[in-house]
Amino acid sequence: MSGVVEVLEKGRTLSFSFEDLMRYHGPGSPGGVAHAFKIMERAFALLEADGPLERREITVRTAFGGPGARDGFELVTRAVTGDRYLLDPELERPERGTALERFVFRIGYRERCATLALREGFVSDEFIALARKERDAEQEARLDLLKQEMAERVMASPAADVYDATLDD
Repeated sequence: MSGVVEVLEKGRTLSFSFEDLMRYHGPGSPGGVAHAFKIMERAFALLEADGPLERREITVRTAFGGPGARDGFELVTRAVTGDRYLLDPELERPERGTALERFVFRIGYRERCATLALREGFVSDEFIALARKERDAEQEARLDLLKQEMAERVMASPAADVYDATLDD
């Protein structure tokens, strides 16, 4: 899987690959890591067309509480440690159905904000059902497989095909 997301820190460009995000997070939630990567690809290009964003000026609000996404955002933006990452249940969109309702992200940069919502076909109802319940060993193994398959599906697609985005000036 190729591609990088770039940010600036004190004038220096920092580049992060999906593999970098996975090394930081570990093997637990590759799907969430993939979502964070694609969200940053999509949002960063919308928020600043002229080049990388200053990493410590990026904010993240989301209804999605997965640890893979949180860690992906943290590595690239340092938003968690900088208190610029907010889990916000008010962003949920239940009208989109169980599989999509929490996959809503507002990425802010300076005076601009982009709202991203996952498109259909990347997260299954089976994944959501397993993720939200107590699991036995067989179900845990199935969930691990679904996480990996989701990561592969997300990373194989252009960011604009994975997330709808609107820019709020």
